Amino acid sequence: MYRLFEMPASGNCYKVRLMMSHLDIPYERYSIDIISGESRTPEFLNLNCNGKVPVLQLPDGRTLPESNAILWFLAENTAYLPQDSFERAQVLQWMFFEQYSHEPYIATSRFWRVFADPSKHESELAAAHPKGEKALRVLERHLSTRRFMVADSYTIADIALYAYTHVADEGGFNLECYPAIRRWLQEVASQPGHVTICG
Repeated sequence: MYRLFEMPASGNCYKVRLMMSHLDIPYERYSIDIISGESRTPEFLNLNCNGKVPVLQLPDGRTLPESNAILWFLAENTAYLPQDSFERAQVLQWMFFEQYSHEPYIATSRFWRVFADPSKHESELAAAHPKGEKALRVLERHLSTRRFMVADSYTIADIALYAYTHVADEGGFNLECYPAIRRWLQEVASQPGHVTICG
């Protein structure tokens, strides 16, 4: 049995739950409160020396941290990862974009506003907002001419980007001026096996 060590409200952890639901993979969930320091205990650091969630423990006991690495592992030999080498590289392109140009601003803004005291992060929120908007404009431009992120099919690139984009409003980002993103969010939410972030 797979075990998922997660913070349920985390978009990065949600990615893994969404993927496992699509694939109908049974697993056990273990909630880790990163705010109180549960990811810094010696026991958890034995699972992931970087002290972060999610961590997927395989049935054989091996552990795999980092949400996008877990997505790639689970998607191998499924319809969620193209077989064509160029399309696979495009999936990686958008997963790297998510981690370096999207998540640091949209997800972090959400964390400061929802899980921390926003008044203590006003300058960080102000600095992150234009960079988050830039990432959303990139997505809007790309999705204005296609149904999904890569190869006109639903892949882990969509899952990776959906996780924090669909809750971007919680980080202070208004999606009303991004019609292509809003259409794509509905497409993702309509996929078989879809679960919500609070599910």
